[in-house]
Amino acid sequence: MNLKNLMMWGLLVLLVVGLFQLFQTSDRSVSSNKIAFSNFLQQVEDGRVVQVEIIGNNIQGILSDGTAFNTYAPNDPNLIEKLSSKGVNITASPQEDKMPSFLGILLSWFPMLLLIGVWIFFMRQMQGGKGGAMGFGRSKAKLLTESRGKITFNDVAGIDEAKEEVEEIVEFLKDPRKFRRLGGKIPKGALLIGPPGSGKTLLARAIAGEANVPFFIISGSDFVEMFVGVGASRVRDMFEQGKKSAPCIIFIDEIDAVGRSRGAGLGGGNDEREQTLNQLLVEMDGFDTNEGVILIAATNRPDVLDPALIRPGRFDRQVVVPNPDILGREAILKIHIKKISTGPDVKLRTIARGTPGFSGADLANLANEAALFAARADKKVVDMEDFEKAKDKIMMGGERRSMVMNDDEKKLTAYHESGHAVVGRLVPNHDPVYKVSIIPRGRALGVTMFLPEEDRYSNSRQRITSMIAALFGGRVAEEEIFGTDAVTTGASNDIERATDLARNMVTKWGLSEKMGPLAYHEEENEVFLGKSVTQQKSVSDETAHAIDSEIKRIIDVEYKRATKLVKDNIKKLHTMAEALLMYETIDAKQIDEIMAGKKPGAPENWSDDDTSGKSGTTPSTKAKGDTAPNPVS
Repeated sequence: MNLKNLMMWGLLVLLVVGLFQLFQTSDRSVSSNKIAFSNFLQQVEDGRVVQVEIIGNNIQGILSDGTAFNTYAPNDPNLIEKLSSKGVNITASPQEDKMPSFLGILLSWFPMLLLIGVWIFFMRQMQGGKGGAMGFGRSKAKLLTESRGKITFNDVAGIDEAKEEVEEIVEFLKDPRKFRRLGGKIPKGALLIGPPGSGKTLLARAIAGEANVPFFIISGSDFVEMFVGVGASRVRDMFEQGKKSAPCIIFIDEIDAVGRSRGAGLGGGNDEREQTLNQLLVEMDGFDTNEGVILIAATNRPDVLDPALIRPGRFDRQVVVPNPDILGREAILKIHIKKISTGPDVKLRTIARGTPGFSGADLANLANEAALFAARADKKVVDMEDFEKAKDKIMMGGERRSMVMNDDEKKLTAYHESGHAVVGRLVPNHDPVYKVSIIPRGRALGVTMFLPEEDRYSNSRQRITSMIAALFGGRVAEEEIFGTDAVTTGASNDIERATDLARNMVTKWGLSEKMGPLAYHEEENEVFLGKSVTQQKSVSDETAHAIDSEIKRIIDVEYKRATKLVKDNIKKLHTMAEALLMYETIDAKQIDEIMAGKKPGAPENWSDDDTSGKSGTTPSTKAKGDTAPNPVS
């Protein structure tokens, strides 16, 4: 509530209190001086009345003691004679027979007018008075202005196809005649689909910067409120704003918050969210068309959206915004490094090649982390070393050098990670080993990092089985070096990931010869997504038993393969573990030397007096099973 509203309410309160006091005082004064007519006659007989004023039938006067009084006199013809005989000073005037004054009418009707005014005020607020205390039904859409920073298509890179799709919408808004003369119509809506961080919101902001038309932004969660009917009211108000500013663009971020499939869960058709969605469907394509209002929405969950929402006529275009490829990552990095000072050794193509699967948000975070590493070291420019540190931090987690590991645990971790690296290098069609470290990172005591040489969009059976074997390499190394009884819980995450891969091979991907190319997996997360309240069993007991047997067979085969590879290359395992115990971190160069049967050299920028790579002195209180060595692939 602002100062103006406070002053208005304060003035109203003062007026009410003042009038109440005025009326109360007037009533009290009148009632206290009024006397009965018989009492008045007695006062006259006693000679106590000094002066009277007769106005019609009303008599006002003063007693001998100075007390004022008033009374009502009937038609008494002898009254004047009585007063004269007692020596009373008499003044007479006719009864005023005229309409009451405007001020009197106003004062008499003021309480009722006040109540009516307050009622109208609150009704307007409930119907959507702008900025009011009860403006629940008003749309929360904000008009994007250039004061927030104008973004154009030049600021968007790595998603060229998606950018071309939305550029047509901008061209239509700028020159609609170019399309209308051929019979084309402007798309009513565009749905931006892509994984988190791929640049959907950034693309929408670029549309706003290029179109030069009003651009309203709102989140899907802004329609959700604790009051019934508020969501639908806000949808109506949002499109009313759009009609007044047409042609314009309305952008709804995370539309899956309000656009989920109807009929989900136990709420049925009375669900408040469903009413909001129904109103949105009507506004987008109903009898009352919204000409010139283009709706753009973004989501990373297109599978949960209602089919009626994504059909042509509502969202005419579904624009896929994928994670960038190597060329796209390089283009994105070029945009982000404009804001930082980089050294001459920074090779963007090398960074892009080493960051497969990174989204636009990940690359922005990479550039920022590199700048922070350089600032921490008091450097004037950001060099390639800072980018490598930033990449390792994002991929493998931040280093926990303060964590103390005793010699036995450090040795076991070294052999565990060496087992991952050795098996990963020897199995066919596996990603190359990028870096191995026994420095605790994130939740892991050690990390073996596999980095693909190029972007991958599918995996073969050979590659998946090789990944399973590499995951078991750490546990096999522990078993071969320290014995069965010394195997730790450190491989818990490796076992879980290997089991998931094997299960997906059998139930989802049809990569099992025994089970054949059939889908046996049960749908997950069906409840409250508009499909079914209950989950039904899709396989028989016999089939489930066969699936479990096939998964175990795959696991056993790959475990035996990993065991054989570790036994056949036990010397290389020892050499790599010794190198890890000495240097704590080795990269691809040292790994290549070890696999070639050579003694590895020291890592780059490493020296014997280097104490930065030593573990700290603070004891760790975490259990080993909670910080399992976790190869990242």
